Amino acid sequence: MATRSAYSGFQITLHWLIAILIAAAWFLGDGMGRVLDQRIAAGTTGIEGNTLHVWTGGAVFLLVLIRLVVRMASGVPDPVAGNPDWQDRAALWGHRALYLFMILVPALGAAAWYGHVKPAAEAHEIAVNLLVILIGGHTLMALYHHYVVRDGTLRRMLPFLR
Repeated sequence: MATRSAYSGFQITLHWLIAILIAAAWFLGDGMGRVLDQRIAAGTTGIEGNTLHVWTGGAVFLLVLIRLVVRMASGVPDPVAGNPDWQDRAALWGHRALYLFMILVPALGAAAWYGHVKPAAEAHEIAVNLLVILIGGHTLMALYHHYVVRDGTLRRMLPFLR
Protein backbone atom coordinates (compact mmCIF):
# COMPACT_ATOMS: atom_id res chain seq x y z
CA MET A 1 0.00 0.00 0.00
CA ALA A 2 1.32 3.43 -0.93
CA THR A 3 1.59 6.28 1.53
CA ARG A 4 0.81 9.92 0.90
CA SER A 5 0.99 13.25 2.72
CA ALA A 6 -2.78 13.83 2.96
CA TYR A 7 -6.10 12.10 2.41
CA SER A 8 -7.70 12.88 -0.93
CA GLY A 9 -10.99 14.72 -1.12
CA PHE A 10 -12.60 11.49 -2.29
CA GLN A 11 -11.25 9.61 0.75
CA ILE A 12 -12.54 12.32 3.09
CA THR A 13 -15.94 12.29 1.38
CA LEU A 14 -16.16 8.49 1.67
CA HIS A 15 -15.16 8.65 5.35
CA TRP A 16 -17.90 11.09 6.30
CA LEU A 17 -20.55 9.58 4.02
CA ILE A 18 -19.94 6.15 5.56
CA ALA A 19 -20.05 7.66 9.06
CA ILE A 20 -23.41 9.32 8.33
CA LEU A 21 -24.83 6.14 6.79
CA ILE A 22 -23.70 4.00 9.75
CA ALA A 23 -25.40 6.43 12.15
CA ALA A 24 -28.55 6.39 10.00
CA ALA A 25 -28.57 2.58 9.81
CA TRP A 26 -28.16 2.38 13.58
CA PHE A 27 -31.14 4.68 14.17
CA LEU A 28 -33.21 2.88 11.51
CA GLY A 29 -32.48 -0.54 13.03
CA ASP A 30 -35.07 -0.31 15.78
CA GLY A 31 -37.65 -3.07 15.38
CA MET A 32 -35.76 -4.93 12.65
CA GLY A 33 -35.89 -8.21 14.61
CA ARG A 34 -39.68 -8.19 14.38
CA VAL A 35 -39.58 -7.27 10.68
CA LEU A 36 -37.05 -10.06 10.04
CA ASP A 37 -39.29 -12.59 11.80
CA GLN A 38 -42.21 -11.51 9.57
CA ARG A 39 -40.00 -11.78 6.49
CA ILE A 40 -38.87 -15.29 7.43
CA ALA A 41 -42.45 -16.36 8.14
CA ALA A 42 -43.52 -15.03 4.72
CA GLY A 43 -40.60 -16.78 2.98
CA THR A 44 -39.42 -13.55 1.32
CA THR A 45 -35.80 -13.73 0.13
CA GLY A 46 -35.41 -11.11 -2.61
CA ILE A 47 -35.13 -7.34 -2.42
CA GLU A 48 -38.91 -6.92 -2.09
CA GLY A 49 -39.73 -5.71 1.38
CA ASN A 50 -36.30 -4.18 1.91
CA THR A 51 -36.45 -1.50 4.58
CA LEU A 52 -34.53 1.75 4.62
CA HIS A 53 -32.25 0.11 7.23
CA VAL A 54 -31.41 -2.69 4.77
CA TRP A 55 -30.73 -0.28 1.88
CA THR A 56 -28.57 1.89 4.14
CA GLY A 57 -26.60 -1.13 5.35
CA GLY A 58 -26.07 -2.21 1.76
CA ALA A 59 -24.81 1.25 0.87
CA VAL A 60 -22.37 1.13 3.81
CA PHE A 61 -21.09 -2.25 2.63
CA LEU A 62 -20.57 -1.05 -0.94
CA LEU A 63 -18.93 2.24 0.06
CA VAL A 64 -16.59 0.51 2.52
CA LEU A 65 -15.46 -1.85 -0.24
CA ILE A 66 -14.86 1.16 -2.52
CA ARG A 67 -13.01 2.88 0.30
CA LEU A 68 -10.75 -0.13 0.78
CA VAL A 69 -9.92 -0.23 -2.94
CA VAL A 70 -9.17 3.52 -2.93
CA ARG A 71 -7.09 3.08 0.23
CA MET A 72 -5.04 0.29 -1.36
CA ALA A 73 -4.60 2.20 -4.62
CA SER A 74 -4.00 5.69 -3.22
CA GLY A 75 -2.48 4.92 0.15
CA VAL A 76 -2.94 6.84 3.36
CA PRO A 77 -0.94 9.55 5.07
CA ASP A 78 1.96 8.42 7.23
CA PRO A 79 1.30 8.60 10.98
CA VAL A 80 1.84 12.04 12.45
CA ALA A 81 5.45 12.41 13.54
CA GLY A 82 6.26 12.39 17.23
CA ASN A 83 3.72 9.86 18.46
CA PRO A 84 5.03 6.84 20.38
CA ASP A 85 5.35 3.69 18.29
CA TRP A 86 2.70 1.91 20.37
CA GLN A 87 0.16 4.63 19.47
CA ASP A 88 0.87 4.20 15.77
CA ARG A 89 0.39 0.43 16.13
CA ALA A 90 -2.82 0.95 18.14
CA ALA A 91 -4.13 3.29 15.43
CA LEU A 92 -3.27 0.76 12.72
CA TRP A 93 -5.07 -2.09 14.53
CA GLY A 94 -7.96 0.19 15.48
CA HIS A 95 -8.49 1.07 11.82
CA ARG A 96 -8.22 -2.58 10.82
CA ALA A 97 -10.89 -3.45 13.40
CA LEU A 98 -13.12 -0.65 12.11
CA TYR A 99 -12.85 -1.91 8.53
CA LEU A 100 -13.46 -5.49 9.65
CA PHE A 101 -16.64 -4.55 11.49
CA MET A 102 -17.82 -2.15 8.77
CA ILE A 103 -17.77 -5.18 6.46
CA LEU A 104 -18.87 -7.81 8.97
CA VAL A 105 -21.95 -5.94 10.24
CA PRO A 106 -23.70 -5.53 6.86
CA ALA A 107 -22.57 -9.00 5.74
CA LEU A 108 -24.17 -10.57 8.81
CA GLY A 109 -27.27 -8.43 8.28
CA ALA A 110 -27.50 -9.59 4.67
CA ALA A 111 -27.11 -13.24 5.70
CA ALA A 112 -29.97 -12.80 8.15
CA TRP A 113 -32.17 -10.74 5.82
CA TYR A 114 -31.72 -12.58 2.53
CA GLY A 115 -30.68 -16.01 3.79
CA HIS A 116 -32.97 -16.22 6.82
CA VAL A 117 -29.99 -17.17 8.98
CA LYS A 118 -31.28 -16.38 12.45
CA PRO A 119 -27.88 -16.81 14.20
CA ALA A 120 -26.49 -14.21 11.76
CA ALA A 121 -29.15 -11.77 13.00
CA GLU A 122 -28.01 -12.29 16.58
CA ALA A 123 -24.35 -11.95 15.58
CA HIS A 124 -25.29 -8.81 13.61
CA GLU A 125 -26.68 -7.22 16.78
CA ILE A 126 -23.54 -8.04 18.77
CA ALA A 127 -21.25 -6.85 15.95
CA VAL A 128 -23.20 -3.58 15.66
CA ASN A 129 -22.59 -2.89 19.33
CA LEU A 130 -18.90 -3.64 18.95
CA LEU A 131 -18.75 -1.36 15.89
CA VAL A 132 -20.38 1.46 17.86
CA ILE A 133 -17.80 0.99 20.64
CA LEU A 134 -14.98 1.08 18.06
CA ILE A 135 -16.42 4.22 16.48
CA GLY A 136 -16.67 5.82 19.92
CA GLY A 137 -13.02 5.01 20.62
CA HIS A 138 -12.00 6.28 17.18
CA THR A 139 -13.87 9.54 17.80
CA LEU A 140 -12.40 9.99 21.29
CA MET A 141 -8.88 9.42 19.99
CA ALA A 142 -9.39 11.91 17.16
CA LEU A 143 -10.61 14.50 19.67
CA TYR A 144 -7.73 13.67 22.04
CA HIS A 145 -5.22 14.22 19.25
CA HIS A 146 -6.91 17.48 18.24
CA TYR A 147 -7.47 19.09 21.64
CA VAL A 148 -4.80 17.53 23.89
CA VAL A 149 -1.88 16.48 21.69
CA ARG A 150 -2.63 19.13 19.03
CA ASP A 151 -0.76 17.20 16.37
CA GLY A 152 -3.00 17.81 13.36
CA THR A 153 -4.41 14.28 13.18
CA LEU A 154 -8.06 15.38 13.03
CA ARG A 155 -7.33 18.10 10.47
CA ARG A 156 -6.41 15.34 8.02
CA MET A 157 -10.11 14.34 7.91
CA LEU A 158 -11.47 17.82 8.62
CA PRO A 159 -9.16 20.07 6.60
CA PHE A 160 -11.20 23.18 7.38
CA LEU A 161 -10.23 22.94 11.09
CA ARG A 162 -7.45 25.22 12.24
